[in-house]
Amino acid sequence: MLPLMAFISIRPPWMLPEHAVTPEAVHCRRREFLRHMGIAGAGLALSPSVLAQSSTNPPVAGPQAAPRNPAFNPKLPLTPERIVAHYNNFYEFSTQKDRVAQLVGRFRTSPWSVWIGGLCSKPMTLDFDDLLKVAPLEERVCRFRCVEAWSMVVPWTGFPLSKLLAKVEPTSDALYVKFTTALRPDEMPGVARLSDYPWPYTEGLRMDEAMHPLAFIATGLFSKPLPKQNGGPVRLVVPWKYGYKSIKSIVKIELVREQPATLWNALAPHEYPFESNVEPNVPHPRWSQATERDLATGNRIPTLPYNGYADQVASLYPRK
Repeated sequence: MLPLMAFISIRPPWMLPEHAVTPEAVHCRRREFLRHMGIAGAGLALSPSVLAQSSTNPPVAGPQAAPRNPAFNPKLPLTPERIVAHYNNFYEFSTQKDRVAQLVGRFRTSPWSVWIGGLCSKPMTLDFDDLLKVAPLEERVCRFRCVEAWSMVVPWTGFPLSKLLAKVEPTSDALYVKFTTALRPDEMPGVARLSDYPWPYTEGLRMDEAMHPLAFIATGLFSKPLPKQNGGPVRLVVPWKYGYKSIKSIVKIELVREQPATLWNALAPHEYPFESNVEPNVPHPRWSQATERDLATGNRIPTLPYNGYADQVASLYPRK
């Protein structure tokens, strides 16, 4: 594929215009959106109750309440739950972020099972209840940085991905982990609208990335079951990479030898490389990655190398 099909005058069907990928205030009707969400004031003035949601506060009780792990807590104010749950990229439903939550009603998340297999000694299929027993649940507050240059701070509930992979006993031939999202066109209206996309959504990690303590399987959000629009009932969270690497609504995890094809990398490899670490000094071909828009405040803030997790993960990527 030629980069961006630079010399073709017709935009390829999978490629959204820049204003759709990185929506500005007018495009998103940000003020109207925030008023709809109950956040008053053009300057994003938040109520005291919302401001009280901080990663320094203990999680509230709920059906997925779990003790907060202090080792994974940047001690930043949490993005308000109503924003996290209504500002979503999930193209299987819609390319409009504020429409996803309105379109997930028909998506069935129970019963749910995840197959884990490939190059391993003990392949298995786990239903959701068994998945919750893989390891003790914990809450982690994580930075979340989208490739579109916006960011959140999110309290996820779940367990380390390494605990799940250890159960199936990967062989020495397993060099990568491939993840696959559910594909149900009758429940996911966006699939038909984007018929040229290479569905189902797939993503992948190197084995050393997947086994890193930061890589996380999330089953909850704000001490509640993970909402469908946020990737429920189970998703991946890889906080040092751009958000599209944190695949949603997982049904299949496969241990493989070769680097797996991934949806965005297949569509535009020079825009969405397989590695996709957050690197502020490496611009996207169509915009800078040096700063990001904090959704809680609307302010632009500097982007940190590896999304603030350089001390933990930089050693995985030695300088060439």
